[in-house]
Amino acid sequence: MYSRAAMSATILIVEDEFAVARGIQYALQQEGYQVAVAKSGEEGLDFATNQAPDLVVLDVRLPGMDGFEVLRRLRASGSKAPVLVLTARDDEVDKVIGLELGADDYLTKPFGLRELMSRIKALLRRAYGDLSDAAGGRVIRHGDLVIDLERRRVQRGDRRISLTPTEFEILRHLASRPGRVYTRSELLELLRDYEALDQDEKTINVHVSHLRDKIEDDPAMPAFVMTVRGVGYAFAER
Repeated sequence: MYSRAAMSATILIVEDEFAVARGIQYALQQEGYQVAVAKSGEEGLDFATNQAPDLVVLDVRLPGMDGFEVLRRLRASGSKAPVLVLTARDDEVDKVIGLELGADDYLTKPFGLRELMSRIKALLRRAYGDLSDAAGGRVIRHGDLVIDLERRRVQRGDRRISLTPTEFEILRHLASRPGRVYTRSELLELLRDYEALDQDEKTINVHVSHLRDKIEDDPAMPAFVMTVRGVGYAFAER
């Protein structure tokens, strides 16, 4: 169902700059979301762990416990809530670290509220929305890998595999058309259904690497998600 992505979704903002946090909070409330604000990493982690928000907007530069540590602990606790990280500058290192730790998207300050809203809505749809191609409980099977599109569950044999929303969407797109080669830019467009597309294709590489770590026996010699050198990625043909 689409209920958790509806306008009553709860969003946590972890941001120590009052003006930034207040601006985001006001914009989200105008859209009908329930909003909580945490001014420190410790406060944000406590809220996220105990209240399970539907999405987290997380500044990486926080006093005390920084956003990276919050994200690391959040994912270690088993939380699959989408996380949008905010970086203070166009810093490649911040982006990569955030993605490596399990972030689903990022925005560089300063940013426009319209773009922020678009990305939040896209992440909520991706994480909780119905899948149009999952009618009838469609399941994709490849060997012992089972992808349940309706329940958004992935298993290998008896082992349940926990994927982030972004990882699941990459797997879904690739596995739905085995052998079809997707360029990194195509995957970016499929994953980000908002207007302002970030053309940094390195983000796809990071997410694919995480996906392989979880579903492949040997990520260096993948059996499912294949690299087509110089082009992109494809799911192995049966």
